Amino acid sequence: MVTLQDILAARERIRGAIRPSPCPASDYFTERTRCSAVAFKMENLQRTGAFKERGALNKLLTLTPEEKARGVVAASAGNHAQGLAYHARRLGVKATIVMPERTPLIKVSRTRDDYEARVVLKGANFDEAHAEALRIQAQENLVFVHPFNDPHVIAGQGTIGLELLEQVPFVDLVLVPIGGGGLISGVACALKETNPRIQVIGVQAASIASMKSSLEAGQVTELAPGATIAEGIAVRKPGDLTFPMVRKYVDEIVTVDEEEIANAILLLLEQEKSVVEGAGAVGLAALVNGHVPRAVGRNAVVLLCGGNIDMNVISRIIERGLVKAGRLVRLEVSMPDRPGMLARLTAQVAEQRANVVEIHHNRAFSKTGLGEAMVGLTLETTGRAHIQELIAALARQGWQATEET
Repeated sequence: MVTLQDILAARERIRGAIRPSPCPASDYFTERTRCSAVAFKMENLQRTGAFKERGALNKLLTLTPEEKARGVVAASAGNHAQGLAYHARRLGVKATIVMPERTPLIKVSRTRDDYEARVVLKGANFDEAHAEALRIQAQENLVFVHPFNDPHVIAGQGTIGLELLEQVPFVDLVLVPIGGGGLISGVACALKETNPRIQVIGVQAASIASMKSSLEAGQVTELAPGATIAEGIAVRKPGDLTFPMVRKYVDEIVTVDEEEIANAILLLLEQEKSVVEGAGAVGLAALVNGHVPRAVGRNAVVLLCGGNIDMNVISRIIERGLVKAGRLVRLEVSMPDRPGMLARLTAQVAEQRANVVEIHHNRAFSKTGLGEAMVGLTLETTGRAHIQELIAALARQGWQATEET
């Protein structure tokens, strides 16, 4: 197993090349979750947008000159790719990265264009990309850098735990995302070996909770592929190095669903002004949805492990979040099809302080009778109460309005 001494050595090795990430407290989430205090360890602010460069750099710095000359290869859903590619370029080591075909474009472009690695898109998921990376390794005699099942990578990730202890010395509980287990293995080792009373809670996406399933089975198990917006932790099989460390150091693993993850991303945008990807938001999702009751009354730290999220995904999350909150609504209004009626409708909407985003005036394809029209309105509102006020105001004009769900 990786030891505390390995993590301390890694910290000295990467010191100066990896910036300590901030760990600010949050008044909003402290009040909402009934914790004594909630703080966020913001690894999404690293140079490559995620914690992964810690382990990647530590691994690169342990290579022999001959291994560096051969070059490295890795499989990654994106964050390990960027961390390895960035520091490999900085150290003059050639890097080849195999990514699943549906990896967010931002991660592909940064790895290939910004950090100058050779990128190969192969497979529908991490496991298929991993198989292709091993094939390339054997064919081209490269050094394989595993994203989580490597002692140097685990030790590098564990440096987060050392920083956290200095920044929040009275921490009681830490929530850490789990994919293959490299991050939580290193962090939990650093925390527990320094202060065993600290509780470490792992969080996985419910659709692909491979570490939780493995612990329940008592051995490393492989799950069927699962879809999740937390693609950075969508790992079907944990590592044989990380599994025993998680079993030794982690107190509990909980899961969160897709709606909870999406809402956590939106909450972080709104309340903390922080861009966090799905994998990075699972810890907060678990906390705010009550999946960690032991956090009540304690000093909790939530690890935001990455911020490399596709802008299209953010757009969809924001839109769905606004709909759920009643701040964006689609109404269908049945009204007489006469000149001036549409102008009266929009004037009534303006009088109720709602803002028109889209409007569709439908005669031929609606179920209304002859002489009537169906008008579809997409509106910005202030919440559920405002929507009901608006519907009531339209009803007073004799217009029937129904909300689309």
